[in-house]
Amino acid sequence: MGQGQQETVATSLAGAVGEEISASLAPVDAELERRYPGDPGTRQPVHTVYVPGDAFAADTLRTWGDQALAALDEHAPDAASFAAVLGLPDDLAEPVYTRVRAKLEREPVEDLRVDFEDGYGPRPDAEEDEAAARAARLIAAAYADGTAAPYMGIRMKCMEAPVRDRGIRTLDVFLTGLTEHGGLPDGLVLTLPKVTYPEQVTAMVRLLEAFEKARGLEPGRIGFEIQIETSQAILAADGTATVARMIQAAEGRATGLHYGTFDYSACLGVSAAHQASDHPAADHAKAVMQVAAAGTGVRLSDGSTNVLPVGPAAQVHDAWRLHYGLTRRALARAYYQGWDMHPGHLPTRYAAVFAFYREGFAQAAARLARYASRTAGDVMDEPATAKALSGYLLRGLDCGALDAAEVTEATGLTRAALEGFAAPRRGDLTASTK
Repeated sequence: MGQGQQETVATSLAGAVGEEISASLAPVDAELERRYPGDPGTRQPVHTVYVPGDAFAADTLRTWGDQALAALDEHAPDAASFAAVLGLPDDLAEPVYTRVRAKLEREPVEDLRVDFEDGYGPRPDAEEDEAAARAARLIAAAYADGTAAPYMGIRMKCMEAPVRDRGIRTLDVFLTGLTEHGGLPDGLVLTLPKVTYPEQVTAMVRLLEAFEKARGLEPGRIGFEIQIETSQAILAADGTATVARMIQAAEGRATGLHYGTFDYSACLGVSAAHQASDHPAADHAKAVMQVAAAGTGVRLSDGSTNVLPVGPAAQVHDAWRLHYGLTRRALARAYYQGWDMHPGHLPTRYAAVFAFYREGFAQAAARLARYASRTAGDVMDEPATAKALSGYLLRGLDCGALDAAEVTEATGLTRAALEGFAAPRRGDLTASTK
């Protein structure tokens, strides 16, 4: 064979075979795109703070931040004392403590839910109407003047018969108030609690469709979270995974699955002393939720602890250690969000999150840099690992654990390049490094 000539490769199948197979799989291709669009690539908050509807006020966010800072001043006034409580290594003590304080001053709450369910309780209709209307006014004002959390909204009552009408009315009052005070904010989040059947999710979809039509909004504008608090939400009577059917019943509107620690545990008969987010029953529920949500673009959130960091220093430190440990445990299991029920939980929420991203930063950045430049290292990474590495760095950037300049310096990649690795097109796990 002469120089420059290419050897002919022999094949046995006619071109029509591949065309026929592609045609037969076209419906499957479309189904994959519809059901599994992948992560939306937007910021996911590291927590959700729940505040009762009657307690929510214009200064709630700042009050939570100030109370959290006061707790640090009283019980861990410097990096060394905070690190000693939580067991932080010396090299992380100062960076984590400094960033926690800065976060509490700058953005103490990432996601706030004004609660009209368990945290609110039954009230006269006129009182709940006014509380829902006030929540709308305050949230609209916060977004208008730049003091809002990145995400804010309400948790309504559930779709069960005894409270259904009240929940629908509260949602209507709240959404109507927002539209009349500047429109729905981009950070709007709604939570539908105690979902047991997919039909309840469908009912929420129809409700939001009706509101969008009544107010002339773009169809599909309003999404919502599904709260998993009953055993039936995990396993249906026919043995199927109900939560997977709930995601599909949401018709693209579901934004998250939130685990309800105490309602779910009680539903299974777990005694009060053992109701916690690390109980085996909780692990099973969240594992099912995680698999059901994978690839759908629906995010997962862990629940909360009811052990509050209050009282004498020793008691506060014990509660901090518990909360820090539970948060770290959740992060390792890819539950990147959880609930915080008290301002005293904020220092350990952010300490756990910042330590998680800072301790793995150097290795993750180096591995991704090698992958992007195709440089050999001691680990042979695949495109899927590059996706995980870049997602890790992006989450660290979003919450404030990492700075953009240090990430770019360590990886040689812009944020746009990181996003390309983190959210590749289906079937194409390569990404541009420009």
